This record gives sequence, structure tokens and C-alpha cells, in this order.
Amino acid sequence: MSTMLDFFFYNEISPKEKLGPTGRTIEAKLLKRINAVIAIMRDVEKTQTKPTVAMIQSLFETEEPTKKSLIVEKKYAEEKKEVRFREKQNTSNQL
Repeated sequence: MSTMLDFFFYNEISPKEKLGPTGRTIEAKLLKRINAVIAIMRDVEKTQTKPTVAMIQSLFETEEPTKKSLIVEKKYAEEKKEVRFREKQNTSNQL
């Protein structure tokens, strides 16, 4: 009995006062905070990360360009013989 009284005396606690939260209450509070952090991370993933990744992937996805010949082929140049530009007629004489 004297050992128990010495424990309370040396640690400056009273057997009548509450020692604070128990292990169960601390665990419950931690689980709530962990669940809140998980919810925040899921929200960030849905609203920021996934759309950003999709936009970046769409920027890097390219279709293969169709191969165009750089030099005009001879037969194509011969087929197109129409005149593209004509000189403007002087219309000031008709006024």
C-alpha cells in the first residue's frame, strides 16, 4: 500500500482526478483523422490528378501523319495546267 501511495506522490497525481483520454478514445480519434485524410486524398485524385493526367496524355497522343511527298510529282504538275492568277483588267476607261 505504501508503494502505491509513493507512486501517486512522486508522479504528482491524485487517484481522484482523471488522467486524460484512454487508449480507446485516442484510437477512435486517430481513425477519424485517418479517414478524413483518405477522403481528402480521394477528392484531390478525382478533381485534380486524374483530369490533369488525361489532359497531358491527350497532348502526347498524336496520330501518325499521312506521308506526303515533298517534291511535286511530274505527272501531277503536267495535269494541272490551268492559270491560277490573271492580270486585273483596267476598268477606269469604262467610267
